[in-house]
Amino acid sequence: MSAKPRVALFAGDPAGIGPELVNKMLASGDVQARADILLIAQRNSIRAPDPLDILPWPGAEAAPFPCGQATADSGRYMLQGLALGVDLVAQGRADAFCFAPLNKSALRLGGMAQEDELRWFAQALDFAGVCGELNVLKNLWTARVTSHVALREVAGLLTPEKVSQAVRMMTDALRASGVTAPRVAVCGLNPHNGDHGNYGDEEARVIEPGVRLAAEQGYPSDGPFPADTAFVRATRKIDGYDGVVTMYHDQGQIAMKLMGFEQGVTVHGGLPIPICTPAHGTAYDIAGQGVANPQAMRNAFDLACQMGLAHRAGKAPQDEERS
Repeated sequence: MSAKPRVALFAGDPAGIGPELVNKMLASGDVQARADILLIAQRNSIRAPDPLDILPWPGAEAAPFPCGQATADSGRYMLQGLALGVDLVAQGRADAFCFAPLNKSALRLGGMAQEDELRWFAQALDFAGVCGELNVLKNLWTARVTSHVALREVAGLLTPEKVSQAVRMMTDALRASGVTAPRVAVCGLNPHNGDHGNYGDEEARVIEPGVRLAAEQGYPSDGPFPADTAFVRATRKIDGYDGVVTMYHDQGQIAMKLMGFEQGVTVHGGLPIPICTPAHGTAYDIAGQGVANPQAMRNAFDLACQMGLAHRAGKAPQDEERS
Protein backbone atom coordinates (compact mmCIF):
# COMPACT_ATOMS: atom_id res chain seq x y z
CA MET A 1 0.00 0.00 0.00
CA SER A 2 1.19 3.53 -0.75
CA ALA A 3 2.97 5.40 2.04
CA LYS A 4 0.61 8.29 1.29
CA PRO A 5 -2.87 8.34 2.79
CA ARG A 6 -5.76 7.56 0.49
CA VAL A 7 -8.45 10.24 0.82
CA ALA A 8 -12.00 10.15 -0.55
CA LEU A 9 -12.67 13.74 -1.67
CA PHE A 10 -16.23 14.92 -2.39
CA ALA A 11 -16.93 18.28 -4.09
CA GLY A 12 -19.97 18.92 -1.85
CA ASP A 13 -22.99 21.05 -2.75
CA PRO A 14 -22.97 21.40 -6.55
CA ALA A 15 -24.94 24.66 -6.28
CA GLY A 16 -22.42 26.30 -3.94
CA ILE A 17 -18.71 27.06 -3.93
CA GLY A 18 -17.63 23.44 -3.30
CA PRO A 19 -16.65 22.57 -6.88
CA GLU A 20 -14.71 25.83 -7.17
CA LEU A 21 -12.84 25.11 -3.92
CA VAL A 22 -11.93 21.61 -5.08
CA ASN A 23 -10.80 22.87 -8.49
CA LYS A 24 -8.57 25.50 -6.90
CA MET A 25 -7.12 22.99 -4.44
CA LEU A 26 -6.43 20.39 -7.12
CA ALA A 27 -4.67 23.02 -9.20
CA SER A 28 -2.03 23.22 -6.48
CA GLY A 29 0.89 21.09 -7.60
CA ASP A 30 1.48 19.41 -4.25
CA VAL A 31 -1.99 18.01 -3.52
CA GLN A 32 -1.55 14.73 -5.37
CA ALA A 33 1.90 14.38 -3.82
CA ARG A 34 0.20 14.63 -0.41
CA ALA A 35 -2.34 11.82 -0.92
CA ASP A 36 -3.88 9.33 -3.30
CA ILE A 37 -7.25 10.94 -4.06
CA LEU A 38 -10.54 9.17 -4.79
CA LEU A 39 -12.52 12.03 -6.34
CA ILE A 40 -16.32 12.15 -6.03
CA ALA A 41 -17.78 14.91 -8.22
CA GLN A 42 -19.61 15.90 -11.42
CA ARG A 43 -17.53 15.62 -14.55
CA ASN A 44 -18.92 18.90 -15.86
CA SER A 45 -17.85 20.86 -12.76
CA ILE A 46 -14.34 19.57 -11.98
CA ARG A 47 -11.18 19.91 -14.01
CA ALA A 48 -9.31 16.90 -12.65
CA PRO A 49 -5.59 17.11 -13.41
CA ASP A 50 -3.82 14.08 -14.87
CA PRO A 51 -3.60 11.32 -13.77
CA LEU A 52 -6.50 11.95 -11.38
CA ASP A 53 -9.95 10.92 -12.55
CA ILE A 54 -13.45 11.13 -11.12
CA LEU A 55 -14.83 7.91 -9.66
CA PRO A 56 -17.68 6.27 -11.57
CA TRP A 57 -20.90 6.92 -9.62
CA PRO A 58 -24.41 8.13 -10.57
CA GLY A 59 -23.62 11.76 -9.71
CA ALA A 60 -20.61 11.89 -12.01
CA GLU A 61 -22.85 12.37 -15.05
CA ALA A 62 -25.47 14.57 -13.36
CA ALA A 63 -26.72 17.58 -15.28
CA PRO A 64 -25.72 21.05 -14.01
CA PHE A 65 -27.62 22.27 -10.95
CA PRO A 66 -29.06 25.79 -10.56
CA CYS A 67 -26.33 27.92 -9.01
CA GLY A 68 -27.02 29.27 -5.53
CA GLN A 69 -30.24 27.32 -4.97
CA ALA A 70 -31.10 24.63 -2.43
CA THR A 71 -33.12 21.95 -4.23
CA ALA A 72 -34.25 18.38 -3.58
CA ASP A 73 -32.18 17.22 -6.56
CA SER A 74 -28.97 18.75 -5.21
CA GLY A 75 -29.80 17.31 -1.79
CA ARG A 76 -30.15 13.80 -3.18
CA TYR A 77 -26.91 14.26 -5.11
CA MET A 78 -25.10 15.26 -1.92
CA LEU A 79 -26.48 12.35 0.08
CA GLN A 80 -25.32 9.93 -2.63
CA GLY A 81 -21.86 11.49 -2.59
CA LEU A 82 -21.65 11.32 1.19
CA ALA A 83 -22.76 7.69 1.18
CA LEU A 84 -20.05 6.79 -1.31
CA GLY A 85 -17.35 8.60 0.65
CA VAL A 86 -18.33 6.93 3.92
CA ASP A 87 -18.46 3.50 2.27
CA LEU A 88 -15.01 3.92 0.75
CA VAL A 89 -13.47 4.50 4.17
CA ALA A 90 -15.62 1.95 6.02
CA GLN A 91 -14.63 -0.70 3.47
CA GLY A 92 -10.93 0.12 3.78
CA ARG A 93 -10.60 1.52 0.24
CA ALA A 94 -9.78 4.97 1.66
CA ASP A 95 -8.22 6.11 4.93
CA ALA A 96 -10.23 9.31 5.44
CA PHE A 97 -13.12 11.29 3.97
CA CYS A 98 -12.95 15.01 3.15
CA PHE A 99 -15.85 16.94 1.62
CA ALA A 100 -16.55 20.49 0.50
CA PRO A 101 -19.37 22.50 2.17
CA LEU A 102 -22.94 21.22 2.22
CA ASN A 103 -26.32 22.94 2.51
CA LYS A 104 -28.52 21.50 5.27
CA SER A 105 -31.76 22.77 3.72
CA ALA A 106 -30.98 20.97 0.47
CA LEU A 107 -29.98 17.83 2.36
CA ARG A 108 -33.34 17.81 4.13
CA LEU A 109 -35.19 18.43 0.87
CA GLY A 110 -33.25 15.48 -0.55
CA GLY A 111 -34.35 13.14 2.22
CA MET A 112 -32.05 13.63 5.24
CA ALA A 113 -34.17 13.11 8.36
CA GLN A 114 -31.40 13.70 10.90
CA GLU A 115 -30.70 17.08 12.54
CA ASP A 116 -27.36 17.41 10.76
CA GLU A 117 -24.85 15.47 8.67
CA LEU A 118 -22.97 14.25 11.76
CA ARG A 119 -26.01 12.29 12.92
CA TRP A 120 -26.50 11.10 9.35
CA PHE A 121 -22.91 9.80 9.33
CA ALA A 122 -23.45 8.03 12.65
CA GLN A 123 -26.53 6.24 11.31
CA ALA A 124 -24.82 5.38 8.03
CA LEU A 125 -21.96 3.82 10.02
CA ASP A 126 -24.34 2.13 12.48
CA PHE A 127 -22.49 3.94 15.25
CA ALA A 128 -24.25 4.53 18.56
CA GLY A 129 -21.34 5.94 20.57
CA VAL A 130 -20.46 9.49 21.55
CA CYS A 131 -19.79 11.83 18.62
CA GLY A 132 -19.79 15.57 18.03
CA GLU A 133 -18.46 18.35 15.86
CA LEU A 134 -14.92 19.56 16.55
CA ASN A 135 -13.72 22.82 15.04
CA VAL A 136 -10.06 23.38 14.23
CA LEU A 137 -8.24 26.64 13.51
CA LYS A 138 -4.52 26.24 12.99
CA ASN A 139 -3.38 24.56 16.23
CA LEU A 140 -6.51 25.25 18.31
CA TRP A 141 -9.41 22.79 18.54
CA THR A 142 -12.86 23.26 20.07
CA ALA A 143 -15.53 20.77 21.10
CA ARG A 144 -18.97 21.45 22.50
CA VAL A 145 -21.13 19.63 25.02
CA THR A 146 -24.38 20.66 23.29
CA SER A 147 -24.66 21.59 19.64
CA HIS A 148 -27.65 22.28 17.39
CA VAL A 149 -30.23 23.01 20.09
CA ALA A 150 -32.07 26.13 21.23
CA LEU A 151 -30.10 28.20 23.72
CA ARG A 152 -32.93 27.97 26.27
CA GLU A 153 -32.39 24.19 26.42
CA VAL A 154 -28.64 24.20 27.05
CA ALA A 155 -28.52 24.30 30.86
CA GLY A 156 -30.94 21.39 31.18
CA LEU A 157 -28.93 19.26 28.78
CA LEU A 158 -25.62 19.58 30.63
CA THR A 159 -24.50 16.65 32.79
CA PRO A 160 -21.13 15.67 34.28
CA GLU A 161 -21.09 12.65 31.98
CA LYS A 162 -21.59 14.79 28.86
CA VAL A 163 -18.85 17.21 29.94
CA SER A 164 -16.53 14.25 30.46
CA GLN A 165 -17.45 12.79 27.09
CA ALA A 166 -16.62 16.08 25.33
CA VAL A 167 -13.21 16.21 27.04
CA ARG A 168 -12.54 12.61 26.04
CA MET A 169 -13.63 13.13 22.44
CA MET A 170 -11.48 16.26 22.14
CA THR A 171 -8.43 14.53 23.64
CA ASP A 172 -8.82 11.45 21.43
CA ALA A 173 -9.08 13.58 18.31
CA LEU A 174 -6.04 15.64 19.25
CA ARG A 175 -4.03 12.48 19.80
CA ALA A 176 -5.21 11.15 16.43
CA SER A 177 -3.94 14.36 14.82
CA GLY A 178 -0.48 13.90 16.32
CA VAL A 179 -0.64 15.81 19.65
CA THR A 180 0.81 13.31 22.11
CA ALA A 181 -0.09 15.08 25.36
CA PRO A 182 -3.08 17.38 24.69
CA ARG A 183 -3.82 20.31 27.00
CA VAL A 184 -7.55 21.00 27.21
CA ALA A 185 -9.40 23.93 28.80
CA VAL A 186 -13.09 23.74 29.75
CA CYS A 187 -15.47 26.72 29.66
CA GLY A 188 -18.07 27.56 32.24
CA LEU A 189 -21.66 28.32 31.25
CA ASN A 190 -22.67 31.48 33.10
CA PRO A 191 -21.28 35.04 33.17
CA HIS A 192 -18.10 35.22 35.24
CA ASN A 193 -18.21 31.45 35.72
CA GLY A 194 -21.36 31.86 37.82
CA ASP A 195 -19.61 34.21 40.30
CA HIS A 196 -19.75 31.64 43.13
CA GLY A 197 -23.39 30.87 42.47
CA ASN A 198 -24.68 34.43 42.08
CA TYR A 199 -25.36 33.96 38.35
CA GLY A 200 -26.03 30.22 38.23
CA ASP A 201 -24.61 27.06 39.78
CA GLU A 202 -23.89 24.84 36.76
CA GLU A 203 -20.14 25.37 37.12
CA ALA A 204 -20.00 23.82 40.61
CA ARG A 205 -22.91 21.42 40.21
CA VAL A 206 -22.26 20.02 36.72
CA ILE A 207 -19.11 21.20 34.96
CA GLU A 208 -16.52 20.76 37.74
CA PRO A 209 -17.74 17.18 38.44
CA GLY A 210 -17.48 16.51 34.70
CA VAL A 211 -13.88 17.72 34.63
CA ARG A 212 -13.08 15.47 37.61
CA LEU A 213 -14.81 12.50 35.99
CA ALA A 214 -12.80 12.92 32.79
CA ALA A 215 -9.56 13.05 34.80
CA GLU A 216 -10.51 9.86 36.64
CA GLN A 217 -10.93 8.21 33.24
CA GLY A 218 -7.45 9.29 32.13
CA TYR A 219 -8.42 12.50 30.30
CA PRO A 220 -7.13 15.46 32.35
CA SER A 221 -8.27 19.02 31.60
CA ASP A 222 -8.33 22.42 33.30
CA GLY A 223 -11.32 24.53 34.29
CA PRO A 224 -14.00 25.55 34.16
CA PHE A 225 -12.83 29.00 33.13
CA PRO A 226 -15.05 32.02 32.41
CA ALA A 227 -16.00 31.64 28.75
CA ASP A 228 -15.02 35.21 27.88
CA THR A 229 -11.40 34.55 28.90
CA ALA A 230 -11.02 30.87 28.00
CA PHE A 231 -9.93 31.61 24.45
CA VAL A 232 -7.51 34.28 25.66
CA ARG A 233 -5.90 31.60 27.82
CA ALA A 234 -5.88 29.15 24.94
CA THR A 235 -4.18 31.46 22.46
CA ARG A 236 -1.56 32.97 24.76
CA LYS A 237 1.77 31.20 24.98
CA ILE A 238 1.68 31.28 28.77
CA ASP A 239 -1.20 28.77 28.75
CA GLY A 240 -1.11 27.44 25.20
CA TYR A 241 -4.04 25.05 25.32
CA ASP A 242 -4.51 22.70 22.37
CA GLY A 243 -8.27 22.57 22.76
CA VAL A 244 -11.24 24.30 24.41
CA VAL A 245 -14.45 22.50 25.43
CA THR A 246 -17.46 24.82 25.24
CA MET A 247 -20.96 24.32 26.58
CA TYR A 248 -22.95 25.38 23.51
CA HIS A 249 -22.59 26.10 19.81
CA ASP A 250 -21.92 29.85 19.61
CA GLN A 251 -19.74 29.94 22.71
CA GLY A 252 -16.92 28.52 20.64
CA GLN A 253 -18.00 29.25 17.08
CA ILE A 254 -18.00 33.03 17.46
CA ALA A 255 -14.45 33.02 18.82
CA MET A 256 -13.13 30.61 16.19
CA LYS A 257 -14.74 32.38 13.24
CA LEU A 258 -13.52 35.77 14.41
CA MET A 259 -9.98 34.37 14.54
CA GLY A 260 -10.13 32.88 11.05
CA PHE A 261 -13.44 32.47 9.22
CA GLU A 262 -11.86 31.33 5.95
CA GLN A 263 -9.39 28.93 7.57
CA GLY A 264 -11.35 26.76 10.00
CA VAL A 265 -12.02 23.03 9.70
CA THR A 266 -14.80 20.89 11.13
CA VAL A 267 -13.92 17.35 12.22
CA HIS A 268 -16.78 14.93 12.82
CA GLY A 269 -15.31 13.66 16.06
CA GLY A 270 -15.91 10.34 17.76
CA LEU A 271 -16.92 8.44 14.62
CA PRO A 272 -15.05 5.24 13.71
CA ILE A 273 -13.57 6.92 10.59
CA PRO A 274 -11.89 10.33 10.06
CA ILE A 275 -14.17 12.89 8.37
CA CYS A 276 -13.16 16.53 7.74
CA THR A 277 -14.75 19.54 6.00
CA PRO A 278 -14.31 23.33 5.91
CA ALA A 279 -16.04 25.06 8.82
CA HIS A 280 -17.75 27.62 6.55
CA GLY A 281 -20.83 27.11 4.41
CA THR A 282 -21.75 26.93 0.74
CA ALA A 283 -21.67 30.73 0.18
CA TYR A 284 -24.53 30.82 -2.32
CA ASP A 285 -24.09 34.59 -2.60
CA ILE A 286 -20.71 34.20 -4.35
CA ALA A 287 -21.21 30.80 -6.00
CA GLY A 288 -20.09 30.78 -9.62
CA GLN A 289 -18.11 34.03 -9.36
CA GLY A 290 -14.67 32.43 -9.00
CA VAL A 291 -13.77 34.44 -5.87
CA ALA A 292 -14.05 31.76 -3.15
CA ASN A 293 -11.07 31.31 -0.82
CA PRO A 294 -9.88 27.66 -0.82
CA GLN A 295 -7.75 27.89 2.34
CA ALA A 296 -10.21 26.11 4.67
CA MET A 297 -10.74 23.41 2.03
CA ARG A 298 -7.00 22.81 1.87
CA ASN A 299 -6.75 22.82 5.66
CA ALA A 300 -9.52 20.20 5.85
CA PHE A 301 -7.78 18.07 3.24
CA ASP A 302 -4.41 18.27 5.04
CA LEU A 303 -5.99 17.30 8.36
CA ALA A 304 -7.82 14.41 6.68
CA CYS A 305 -4.47 13.20 5.34
CA GLN A 306 -2.91 13.39 8.80
CA MET A 307 -5.77 11.62 10.55
CA GLY A 308 -6.09 9.11 7.71
CA LEU A 309 -2.54 7.90 8.23
CA ALA A 310 -3.22 7.40 11.94
CA HIS A 311 -6.46 5.61 11.12
CA ARG A 312 -4.69 3.28 8.70
CA ALA A 313 -2.04 2.48 11.28
CA GLY A 314 -4.73 1.52 13.76
CA LYS A 315 -3.58 4.16 16.20
CA ALA A 316 -6.54 6.50 15.97
CA PRO A 317 -8.23 6.61 19.41
CA GLN A 318 -11.66 6.94 17.76
CA ASP A 319 -11.27 3.27 16.75
CA GLU A 320 -11.25 2.23 20.40
CA GLU A 321 -14.38 0.83 21.99
CA ARG A 322 -16.39 3.53 23.73
CA SER A 323 -18.64 3.06 26.68
